[in-house]
Amino acid sequence: MIGQDLLGIESLDRERIELILETAEKMQEIGTRDVKKVPTLRGRTVVNLFFEPSTRTQTSFEIAGKRLAADVVNFSVSSSSLSKAESLLDTAKTLDAMDPDAVIVRHKVAGVPQRIADVLDAPVINAGDGAHEHPTQALLDMLTVYQEKGRIEGLSVAIIGDIAHSRVARSNIYGFTRLGAEVRVAGPPTMLPPQVDVLGVKAYTSLREALDGVDVVMALRIQNERLGGGIFPSVREYSSTFGLDRAKLRFARPDAIVMHPGPVNRGVELSHDLADHRPSVILDQVRNGVALRMALLYLIAGRDFPQDQE
Repeated sequence: MIGQDLLGIESLDRERIELILETAEKMQEIGTRDVKKVPTLRGRTVVNLFFEPSTRTQTSFEIAGKRLAADVVNFSVSSSSLSKAESLLDTAKTLDAMDPDAVIVRHKVAGVPQRIADVLDAPVINAGDGAHEHPTQALLDMLTVYQEKGRIEGLSVAIIGDIAHSRVARSNIYGFTRLGAEVRVAGPPTMLPPQVDVLGVKAYTSLREALDGVDVVMALRIQNERLGGGIFPSVREYSSTFGLDRAKLRFARPDAIVMHPGPVNRGVELSHDLADHRPSVILDQVRNGVALRMALLYLIAGRDFPQDQE
């Protein structure tokens, strides 16, 4: 994968996904050390090009790069020439002329990482673009499920919420189905994309039916910044119908785990109790995000494997 772009899960085959997950598992050991740094990417430069607010993704990419000893540059849109009407592609070309070794791109418009990748020599990693894909989130979700369940093949995964506008849902659908899981999606009819079954999933408008016997439940954030009016009558009604609490979770398997990409709208997608306690694995997702992004930076911009270095 050296020098290759990662723009979405849709383009990854099963072998490539498994390679990334296996590498991420090895990277987790670095986070347990007293000195959480190896020289694997020493002398390489990683640019975080975030045009959209982010806490988990941007911070974990920054930590991942620094743990591998890369020079990490966080690009500030507000203080850049974009505020002076410089075009997006001119900004990308300017950055490329500075010879970075990887560029991480997040943008509210679908397709922007692809456009930037078309003009950059450096490899581009998509950190989320509009309602298109969020591949690194899906990969860390798959890593979390694999470590909790010991497998992904044959599991049932229910994704609950705004499927139509969720890049997380789309990437997870591609990833989990490719690794052999059954994926169900559930939400109000206005939040289910038309012909969603072509993605190889089963769609439900009943939360109880969607949860029946599943191994993994993934709640999605209500994205108020992307939604117009008329998607659902009220937040209270959405919460009562599709918000997850322990009473509703009883329809899933007894050992089912609960996931959420964050940030959580407490009392809406998840009850406070589920957000903070098992079977929630939300903090495991966050922790795994660092190791997963370390693996991607190593595979795309690195050479020597860190276990051979101290």
